[in-house]
Amino acid sequence: MTTSGTPIKISGLPTAAMLAVLLSPLGAQADESAKPVEAGVELQYQAPATAGDNDPLEQINRVTSGFNSLVRGLILDPLVEGYKTVTPEEMQRAISNAAGNLSEPVTAVSSLLQGDTDNAGNATKRFLINSTVGIGGLNDPATDMGIKSRNEDLGQAFGAGGTEAGPHIVLPILGPSNLRDATGDILTSFANPLPLIGKAAKGTVQYSDNKDAINAATSNSVDPYTTEKTLYEQHRAFEISNGLLSAPAEGPTLVQDDASAVATKPAQ
Repeated sequence: MTTSGTPIKISGLPTAAMLAVLLSPLGAQADESAKPVEAGVELQYQAPATAGDNDPLEQINRVTSGFNSLVRGLILDPLVEGYKTVTPEEMQRAISNAAGNLSEPVTAVSSLLQGDTDNAGNATKRFLINSTVGIGGLNDPATDMGIKSRNEDLGQAFGAGGTEAGPHIVLPILGPSNLRDATGDILTSFANPLPLIGKAAKGTVQYSDNKDAINAATSNSVDPYTTEKTLYEQHRAFEISNGLLSAPAEGPTLVQDDASAVATKPAQ
């Protein structure tokens, strides 16, 4: 990631999950994007990106980002290795399913706020089915029934409604965010902390699956902080637009070979 215009393919890394957990493994989004990246999607560093005009807290953010990187390397990575060593894959999958199931009520509410009754209904059905037939969400029979997950949160609902992201914020341990998304998470935690606990657990599981690729993406970057920030903000714009995202003119970006998959609708 050190030369302009040189694409770096990261196979097996979830498209949205990578962006969400790149700095903040505990703050990853729990959704269907936990599947491996499809062929034709690559991480491309097109040009060195600047900190941007929407980062008045850059100096503080950089210190916090460095602290998070140390915590990840000294504490989280060894814990993840131990977890993967002693925990059977089926149990890891069950933990991931249960964590993701906790986010479905927030998805239902956030989708309703956007007028997306279809996704709100899907999230409600997924939660009811997986909480009962799926034994508390340990299994995912809803997906087997064709009811797929597309997670939404209050930050996405605010963004879809036209609320600007606001200043970029790097939270200790939790990683990259912005004023809009952090506000959404705070409001969610006031209403019910369980979805955020599930979100953290899901992010940890996703990070454990993709730790090496995530670390490689940042360690090979000219400016890891700017890379992490740009990827996070692009990821959130991608989610808010439900995949209808125009790639930014510069900086780290997800590039899809199939031009038909890239919509022209600008991101919020």
